Amino acid sequence: MTLDLSLTPENVLVQQAVRDFTAAEILPHIRDWDERHEVHPEVFARMGELGFLGAPIPEAYGGSGMDYTSLGILCEELERADTAFRVVVSVHVGLNSLTLLQWGTEEQKRRWLVPQARGEKLATFGLTEPGVGTDAANLATTARRDGDAYVLNGSKLWISLADIADHFLVFATVDRAAGHRGITAFMVERGMPGLSTATIEGKLGIHAGNTGSISFDDVRVPAEHRIGEEGEGFTIAMSAIDQGRYTVATGAVGLTQACLDASLRYAHERRTFGQEIGRHQLVKQMIAKMGSGIEAGRLLCRQAAWLKDRGMRNTRETSLAKWFCTDHAVASALDAVQIHGAYGYSNEYPVERYLRNSKAAVIYEGTSQLHTLIQADYLLGYREDRPLRCPPLPAQGYERG
Repeated sequence: MTLDLSLTPENVLVQQAVRDFTAAEILPHIRDWDERHEVHPEVFARMGELGFLGAPIPEAYGGSGMDYTSLGILCEELERADTAFRVVVSVHVGLNSLTLLQWGTEEQKRRWLVPQARGEKLATFGLTEPGVGTDAANLATTARRDGDAYVLNGSKLWISLADIADHFLVFATVDRAAGHRGITAFMVERGMPGLSTATIEGKLGIHAGNTGSISFDDVRVPAEHRIGEEGEGFTIAMSAIDQGRYTVATGAVGLTQACLDASLRYAHERRTFGQEIGRHQLVKQMIAKMGSGIEAGRLLCRQAAWLKDRGMRNTRETSLAKWFCTDHAVASALDAVQIHGAYGYSNEYPVERYLRNSKAAVIYEGTSQLHTLIQADYLLGYREDRPLRCPPLPAQGYERG
């Protein structure tokens, strides 16, 4: 097969639609929202009305039927405006809805996926715990079978949309001694007795987004809410994270583009020693690094999208894109602040917000250190993706078992 990374007319239409949306709904307000730590769910609802919250979900399940390149463009353009709005797509679509599409039964898709794809319900993903981050196989949250239900106890932390989501795809262990083979996935709904959420205050960045915790105190979850079989949860979680990493990578390209946009404007406006600062060689160096990384990052993301659209395994390619793009976003945000000098240190210019927002993405969906090890293991031959034993599903071809 020939690798074709060119944009289709549909991709271009999506790009323009998102730019129009951010120009009207986000950019005029984001400085104030960020400064006041305000979350605006009505903007998320508008994203749902435009089909963004069901972007890659087939129309048969209420979605827009976009390809992965369009999903990437959506995330890039949203984060170019502000990270908080890309995060909504990452957790609602990438981590939750695409996982339901791949692993859910037909009844489960009709119950949860359809309203999520239509933007009628907001969804999130609960894997991280107070004592468990990268070591996802070591969950402390438990699920005990009790007749026709499971009883969940434990807590999740650093969960995007925790305090405003309607649906939660969560992971708990039915047998801690079994390690990752005991992890099982469940769909939990807000309002279930024993389920509570809270918002985390004092974050470094993403002030216009909600991040919080989920607590389970004898939450009784019907057995038909289990996604997949007992013990399949770890595989399900890893397939979801491959989707989430793709959205984070493409979003990071957008944040870097925002850094470049702001830096180019300022490099032409600001004058020192009788000329625009863009004429100075070391400013040019920082500008050139931003631009080259954007081009490289987009190519890595579109390679991953090409594989995803064909149902091919892409763990290695998606990991590389996430690692490169998020690290480059942090470096670019630092350079953007440097180009702006003292003004970059205040919220008079947006680069201060870009720097604060950039840091989270080198932590969630696998730290940069984890992705370094993943890529090294592939190169050394210590890690290898297993071939598929069944036809690929629409989301991604992870095999069961």
